[in-house]
Amino acid sequence: MSQSGPGSTWVLRLYMAVFFAYMFLPLGVMVAAGVNDYSPPSITVWRGFTLRWFSEFWADARMWSGLVNSLAIAAAVMALALPMGLAGALLLTQLGRRTAGLVYTVMVSPLLTPGIIIGISTVIFWRNLNVTAGLFTAILAQSAFIASYAMLMFMARLQRQDTTLEEAALDLGATRARAFRRITLPFLKPTIVTAAVIAFLQSFENYNTTIFSIGGNHTLVTEIGARMRFGISPIVNAIGILFIIVTVICAIAWAALRQRERLREATA
Repeated sequence: MSQSGPGSTWVLRLYMAVFFAYMFLPLGVMVAAGVNDYSPPSITVWRGFTLRWFSEFWADARMWSGLVNSLAIAAAVMALALPMGLAGALLLTQLGRRTAGLVYTVMVSPLLTPGIIIGISTVIFWRNLNVTAGLFTAILAQSAFIASYAMLMFMARLQRQDTTLEEAALDLGATRARAFRRITLPFLKPTIVTAAVIAFLQSFENYNTTIFSIGGNHTLVTEIGARMRFGISPIVNAIGILFIIVTVICAIAWAALRQRERLREATA
């Protein structure tokens, strides 16, 4: 059995230091610029600590309306993408290998299509049906490719399912709907939660598809992108800091819930 020497330990520590610096140093720069009383954002020119960029964001009505639109679109996309992705995954698991290969290629193709194409084609299609581009078209355009992410996740989970459980339930007189509700859905519960979170985040941060499909409306991301053409504002850094805080809180809450579930299972 080979043993790691001092040299390999030093290399590993150096690698970890470079890795974490690469991951977190940009966030540290953004946080520092977000509390610096200097515009445009900078850490080389320091004029003192301030929280006024957060107050300016609080008073920015257009940013808030974009945030509301982003949350509404993300919630709607999540509600559409999960059922579509689950339906596609169930269909592919039931088809033969040759047919499933063709259908799989068609269903995954939105992931390979540029977001610009999806956004423009969605607007053109619904314009022919006299539907004006807006939140509705943005939701449909995003759902077209985010559903494929959900489908891939559900397929990976379904491939590990023991199908004999459903077959036994059907043999005992259960309908397919009841067998799906009592056996498959509980088995898919972890993936449903994960797919919902990923679909929400994919929609919330999407820019390419949204900017071409939302028409005269805007989201938080598209509004930030529009303002970047006129220079970087420290308000953007303040928004980034708020998102970091929310992300850390959600991660801690999720870890606490998982730990509670493990303790409950251990004591059961």
